[in-house]
Amino acid sequence: MRPVDDDKMMAFVGKVINDWGAAAATPLVAIGDQLGLYRAMTDGEPVTAAELAARTNTAPRYIAEWLAGQAAGGYLSYDGEGKYHLEPEQAVALTDENSPLCVLGGFEAFNAAIKVAPRVADAFRSGEGVAWGEHDPALFRGTARFFRPGYQANLVDNWLPALDGMVDRLRAGAKVADVGCGFGHSTTLMADAFPKSEFIGFDAHDKSIEAAEKLAAESGRGHHVDFQVATATDFGGQDYDLITYFDCLHDMGDPVGALSHAREALRPDGALMIVEPMAGNDVADNLNPLGRLFYSVSTLVCTPASLSEEVGAALGAQAGPARMEQVARHAGFSNFRKATETPFNLVYEVRR
Repeated sequence: MRPVDDDKMMAFVGKVINDWGAAAATPLVAIGDQLGLYRAMTDGEPVTAAELAARTNTAPRYIAEWLAGQAAGGYLSYDGEGKYHLEPEQAVALTDENSPLCVLGGFEAFNAAIKVAPRVADAFRSGEGVAWGEHDPALFRGTARFFRPGYQANLVDNWLPALDGMVDRLRAGAKVADVGCGFGHSTTLMADAFPKSEFIGFDAHDKSIEAAEKLAAESGRGHHVDFQVATATDFGGQDYDLITYFDCLHDMGDPVGALSHAREALRPDGALMIVEPMAGNDVADNLNPLGRLFYSVSTLVCTPASLSEEVGAALGAQAGPARMEQVARHAGFSNFRKATETPFNLVYEVRR
């Protein structure tokens, strides 16, 4: 072993302590969300632990410790004399589920994903997969909450217009399959924007389809939205104008088979829209905070899910554009391009 540099050693330990604090705070943010603690502070006025406890019907001693920890992590602001408040920016991130900068879903999902770590450790040894359905239900809810604000901010106004001629088609009346739709937020956002078109959301996870149907019914969506349990390689229907994959293709065991099936179901002049996490083609391109996040989630959730299915391609959440293009071309598509991007997503348009 090479000699240890004391300064580098202490810097690394400091980083670890910071990471420990972030990891320990994850369930506490989820508790704050669950109990409405952040929402009770959105007026920005300083509150004591006793006052916040009274607002939320909770115990003051627990609230006092929670407030201090949240302030130490920069999630609340401390005013002195036992009083705390939420800055406007903190309030948006921690309470406004319509903002693309809301972080609540991520905390709920991460808190749930950690629970499967022992099962994933066993899979490290065996090489087997861990199916999506094996996770805690909070992962499904949290994932839907995590993605919804970004879809709401970008899907209709930015992503669909980036596809050649697609918005005009949708306005006139098109047929759309949303594959791997989860709780159906992407499906219903498109359906609300284009009432003349027909939208079908497909997902292999029956509990997610049940949730999608319930959410759609509660919001009064019309007959042009439907949800069905089906895999990416056997969903029904023909002559689709558009087939979409939102942050899910890399999770599938057989992404080439999925796109091959889509090619057969697509109209000759139709298109695929594939939304994937932001990533470069080389590991070195992804050695940054966002890459760390996506690699970590991919290790716990995405890669095990793919390995649990036939083929088990295990693309991972950081597959990158070159790998995704390779998948599309192996499925028989000739035209692949990056249509647009956000800081968190790459959006591809794929055609025959």
